Amino acid sequence: MGEVSREEKKAQFRRDLLDISHLNIPTYCEKCKGVMVFKGVGEYKCEDCGHLEYDDYGKCRNYIEKNPGATTAQVSAGTGVSQKAIRQMLKDQRLEISATSHAFLKCEICGASIRYGRYCKECETKYHRELEDAARTHKPHANMSGFSAEIHKGEEGAKRFKRDW
Repeated sequence: MGEVSREEKKAQFRRDLLDISHLNIPTYCEKCKGVMVFKGVGEYKCEDCGHLEYDDYGKCRNYIEKNPGATTAQVSAGTGVSQKAIRQMLKDQRLEISATSHAFLKCEICGASIRYGRYCKECETKYHRELEDAARTHKPHANMSGFSAEIHKGEEGAKRFKRDW
């Protein structure tokens, strides 16, 4: 098998990233081509005919409510949503692995088993405390001024632009 170039890897990564972050949000009604309006929890309703449709999150959520304890593969097969997108929803804390499940996610710092998110409670707390401590120690310079916060002296009331006619 041939080696994949760096550009091909980048292109595949971009495709995967778009596949994960795009939740297949319905914008136009399948029945009447009306505009779909977001109603909450992954549900969209046509403003013309009232037809309901769901984005990928809504499809997964509905499937899990009807089939508690379903695996990622079962949810993917039942909804048509990719397993990669489902794993991303777990990491984004939009979905949670059932308490009765034998499968878990791993904390990205310590490797502990977790049911949702990227970090366990202890690592998440430690991570945020480190960020807060870094923010406390990093003080902006006292003599810095923000964008357009400079104080102009001696030009009060003067025109900025003059025409040469």
